[in-house]
Amino acid sequence: MAKPTVKDLGLKTVTTTGHALGTRITLTVFGTTDQSLTDGALDLIKRYEDILTVNREPSLLMDINHAAGHHPVQVPPMVFELVKLAIAASRQQFGFDAMIGPLVKLWKIGFTGARVPTDEEINQRLKLIDPSQVELDAQQQTVYLKKPGMEIDLGGIAKGYIADRIKDYWRSFGITNGIINLGGNLLFVGPSPRRADGRWVIGIQDPQKPRGVDLKQVLMPECSAVTSGTYERQLVQNGHHYHHLLDPQTGRPRKTKVASVTIFTKQSVVGEIEAKRLFFAGQPIPGWGLGRSDLLGAMFIYQDGQSEFVDCRP
Repeated sequence: MAKPTVKDLGLKTVTTTGHALGTRITLTVFGTTDQSLTDGALDLIKRYEDILTVNREPSLLMDINHAAGHHPVQVPPMVFELVKLAIAASRQQFGFDAMIGPLVKLWKIGFTGARVPTDEEINQRLKLIDPSQVELDAQQQTVYLKKPGMEIDLGGIAKGYIADRIKDYWRSFGITNGIINLGGNLLFVGPSPRRADGRWVIGIQDPQKPRGVDLKQVLMPECSAVTSGTYERQLVQNGHHYHHLLDPQTGRPRKTKVASVTIFTKQSVVGEIEAKRLFFAGQPIPGWGLGRSDLLGAMFIYQDGQSEFVDCRP
């Protein structure tokens, strides 16, 4: 997890905190004391959550899941484009899979009732993890999960998408500097008003220390910082630790030497996807970031405490 590291220089700021998307939200705008800008952003986050959640009903995603194997569901353009992006990434089979919902609900890591399922239970759910069985109709704006029991879960991409929309929301009001913190999924708006060079100081959590203790700090221009890590949500059973990042090929937590990967990108939704790509790779990918002006870098933290930074900035 990354976090902003800030100093109080007497700047006018306004901050709103709240709880949404299953985490603590902190929204900060610089250069104003108008709290309607941050309160309005928090309200917008909650409206997106109502549309995209799979943890309660009603929601549009649950409507899609309930119709699996029966009929397509028409959705608004926003939902259709987000599902389209998630399914396209899932079909690349690098680790991210929006169809992993049945496995997430089987393990329930981070939720009440978490347990280690049997091999038979896992194998049955694996039959439903198949992004090729999702039919998208751009003309009708419909989503159809072809097999009964299939479930789409956008939890691995929704925070990034919502953060990008909050940035758009602030920009529509002329806001030029701010921080969107969706439980460690960060999006920095504009240059930092606290440094002459405009760069942001971003702390990278030490996976082996209490929350808030940095292992490294990185200086970055306007960007998003998204982390995929094994230490955020865990299940401990019979002395074994199981993290929440499930491998869609095995149905079990991914075996890896990586404790966390933090990705720095221009768009937060891109950071969500690329964080999973590098986490599942387990190491820097040769050529990653080449020809991609939207990718700025990545910080790997390994289980043994070592770290490695990949710099993609020109």
